[in-house]
Amino acid sequence: MKYKVTLNGKTYEVEVEHGEAIIAAEYAAIAPSPKHTVSEAPSVKSTEKQAQKETSGSQTSGETVKAPIPGTVLKILATAGKDVKKGEVILILEAMKMENEILAPESGNLSAIMVSKGASVQTGDSLFTIS
Repeated sequence: MKYKVTLNGKTYEVEVEHGEAIIAAEYAAIAPSPKHTVSEAPSVKSTEKQAQKETSGSQTSGETVKAPIPGTVLKILATAGKDVKKGEVILILEAMKMENEILAPESGNLSAIMVSKGASVQTGDSLFTIS
């Protein structure tokens, strides 16, 4: 099938062939860059680790999952203190009218949930910890 497409004021003739759809593995590389840059200072990270060591004693602190994008916590589907499996949906984060599933990166105990339903989060905010 042939189509005429106008892009930036210039018209192109495009031919579309039937075939198999291929999803690019590098989709993140073609996404628009964010308007702001968020970075974490090393001193903050080391302070958090020190605080976790002091409160947990000899236990390992586990992995803290951070918000990948700014948004609002729409639903919390898991309970702190329960065991979760890798890939299990822990919470739903709404951003730009889209619901984004935040998954457990590893199996373990959901030791803490740092947000509540309806909370606004920014990129890099701590959401939950799995130990």
